[in-house]
This record gives sequence, structure tokens and C-alpha cells, in this order.
Amino acid sequence: MRGSRGLVGIVLGLGAGLAFGAGGVFVKPLLESGWSPGAAVLARISIAALLLAVPGLIALRFDLRPLWRARWTILLYGLVAVAGVQFAFYASLERIPVSMTLLIEYLAPIALVLFAWARTRRMPQLIVLGGSVLAIGGLVLVIGPGGGDLDPLGLAFAAAAMIGVCVYYAIGERAAEQLPPVALVAAGFVVGAVALAITGAVGLLPMEASFTDVPFLGGTAPWWVLLLTVGAISTAFAYLAGIAAIRMLGARLSSFLGLSEVVFAGVVGWILLGEALGPLQILGGVLILGGIVLVRMERTPADAASVALDIDLVPATVDPTPSRPTEAIPARTP
Repeated sequence: MRGSRGLVGIVLGLGAGLAFGAGGVFVKPLLESGWSPGAAVLARISIAALLLAVPGLIALRFDLRPLWRARWTILLYGLVAVAGVQFAFYASLERIPVSMTLLIEYLAPIALVLFAWARTRRMPQLIVLGGSVLAIGGLVLVIGPGGGDLDPLGLAFAAAAMIGVCVYYAIGERAAEQLPPVALVAAGFVVGAVALAITGAVGLLPMEASFTDVPFLGGTAPWWVLLLTVGAISTAFAYLAGIAAIRMLGARLSSFLGLSEVVFAGVVGWILLGEALGPLQILGGVLILGGIVLVRMERTPADAASVALDIDLVPATVDPTPSRPTEAIPARTP
């Protein structure tokens, strides 16, 4: 059973990485046709929230009291792991090269390993450290070291995006104790969409949209088809699959599986857009997969990252009513 759960978790984690990575193929034509990044992100999150609203209510059996009891978890998830990551990512892009922003954001798995080391005062196994080195080396090759001026504020925003990704994995590992996963994701999307809309309204995040057909794969496609696709697959499905993987595999391994997003993004761009992969990028993808395999081979009674991340991220709430079991994720969040 454990082996079966692990295999399903890996498949879900890779599926989330593929869904996240493929999103760029659908978003890029929108950006080139006049959509601002903030407007595109707000639209995809809003679509995902609408798609998951009814399934989330069904999972809660139309009882909204669990949402109130888990309000701090939902707020943290929506504000930090959804809206915060997106805002920090695009704010960083305005100041430093995209390759550097991506490189810092995807250091989240290493940050989780270091956090576990500092909190438990127990050095990770050598196989985990070796996997971390391989994965980071592969990440540098796939994304590229970048260049240009490194604005301190841009670096700070990129680091904030990385922290948001870490929070995404941490909450995903613990949230099933409070809410069904689909309810958490749906509620988090609602909070994130509201937060992004507010940042747009006050001018912190530019919101521009163009409601015309856009060039796509050698032809044209309605703008709403691309948005619906990225909202349903690269947002709603990707977040749900990511949380399911996190619950099955733990935060550490799921975060390394999340690195597959950059590999899948390159492969999908190669297949659909003709953006050929160079030898170094292919080698980088192999190194990332090798790092994931090494981390998966770790043998410990308990996942050190899981222990380290079992902290009071949100204030504890006391429910005066008798507890009722919630729907657990069947046996990663980008």
C-alpha cells in the first residue's frame, strides 16, 4: 500500500509539474496580444475559483463552518501561497532578469532541506544532499544563469516568491487535517483573487486586457479559450494534484518533484512552439530527474522536512462542537 501510494503521489506530482509548465504555452500568446501579467494571473485564478467552488461546497457537504474554523489557514494559503507568490514573481521580473527570478524561486526545495536541518539539528542524509546538488545544478543549466543588473529589491521579491512556494508545500502537508483539499484550494483561490484584484485596483499590479482573438500554434484562437484552458488545467488541476502529492509524499520530495515544471515547460515549448532545447538544457533536465531519484531513495522513519514543517503556521482554533471527520486526500504548488 505504501508503495502504491508513493507511485500515485509521484505521478500526481509530475502531473502537477506538467500542468504548471504547460501553462506558459497558453499564457504567452495572451501576454503578446496585450494582456498584462497581473490581469492574466487574476483571470486564471478567478476561473479556477469558479470551477472549484461547487466541488468544494460538495466536499464540505455545504457546511461552511469548517471554512471559518480554518480561516487562518485559508488566509495564509490564499494570500501567501497564491496571491503573494504571483505578485512577488512579477514584481521581481520588473527589476531583474527572468532567469534569475526563476532560479531563486525554484530554490524552495533547498530552502526546505536547510530549514529542516536547522529546526531538527539533524543533518540530512548524504543522498539527500547529493540530490539537492544535482537538482540545483540541473536547474541552473535549464534556466540559465542570466545576466544584467541585480537590483536588491528585485532579489528581495524573488526571495519572497521562494518563501511563498515553501509555504505552499508546508500548508499542503498539514491542511488535510482541517479541510478537504478541494475546499482548501477553492477557498484559497477566492482569497488570492480578491487580494490580486485589490493590488490591481490600487495600482500595485498593472491590469490590462485585450479581448480579441490571439495567434496560437500557427493559427488563431479566442482569448477566452486560452484563459479557460490555463485556468482549468494549469491552475485548478495543477494545485489539486500538487496538494495530493504533498500529502502522499511529504513536503521535501514533492518540492523536488516541483522542479519538473521547468523541464516540462521546456519540453512543451519545444513540441508545440518549436523552441528547441539545447544540449545543456537537456543535460540539466537529466540532472534534475537524477536529484529527484536520489531524494526519493532516502530511507528514514519520518521525513525530517515534514517534522520541521510541523509548526504553528496559523493560530490554533478551538472548536466547541464535537469534531467530525473530514474528507482526506486520496491515499505536491506553481
